[in-house]
Amino acid sequence: MPKPTAKTNPVVLEPKRGRGRPKLPSDASETRDAILDAALRVFSRDGYDGGSVGKISKAAKSVDRMIYYYFGSKEGLYNAVLQEMYRRMGAAEEALDIDLSDPVSAMRAIIAFVYAYYRANPDFIVLLNTENMHKGRHLTQALGESAAAKVPASPTMKRIRAILLAGQRNGCFRKDIRPRQVYLMILATGYFYVSNRFTLSRFLGEALDDEASHADWQAFMTDAVLRTIGHAPPPA
Repeated sequence: MPKPTAKTNPVVLEPKRGRGRPKLPSDASETRDAILDAALRVFSRDGYDGGSVGKISKAAKSVDRMIYYYFGSKEGLYNAVLQEMYRRMGAAEEALDIDLSDPVSAMRAIIAFVYAYYRANPDFIVLLNTENMHKGRHLTQALGESAAAKVPASPTMKRIRAILLAGQRNGCFRKDIRPRQVYLMILATGYFYVSNRFTLSRFLGEALDDEASHADWQAFMTDAVLRTIGHAPPPA
């Protein structure tokens, strides 16, 4: 009888680095994340044109060649920032706890979340403004030519659809309102105020960035949405 052979572990060959290819640090994922965070800050501060690779690598406490290693180019990095920006908002949306047994309170929670997220993430607002100036060119590249086919629907949109349906079933919401209309109304009223509060303050001659002003606008947003989709909003 032949003797059993000793079991050996397979040998995994590491791919060779090309000439000039930087060696990855042991904390590669941390380096990539640091570059993304730095790029988000720099692009929101200086715009796409003003946000140089040198500025970003310095802010990330890294080197230029690591940006090219991970993202290929400045444009590739910018597209990755846009993807990460939407990924983070989607993760925050998914974590939101909504009770469909009380559709009115659930809708209030969605509105409060959207407005609070805009306020807490000014870089997100600035990059949206910048990308709209470019007519969504980089976002199209980041998400694909057919974004609707390749990117799952916003968790907020899905939540609004479920909340609206629950409210229509119990009679507190109108049945002729579509989820898309509610989604756009919430985003439009929240985004416009937060992104334009400084110029509007000058035009109106009053402060719009203090806590009282933000609370007042959020209350108005909530009332406007609930009056639009319902017959009359119950007291908070």
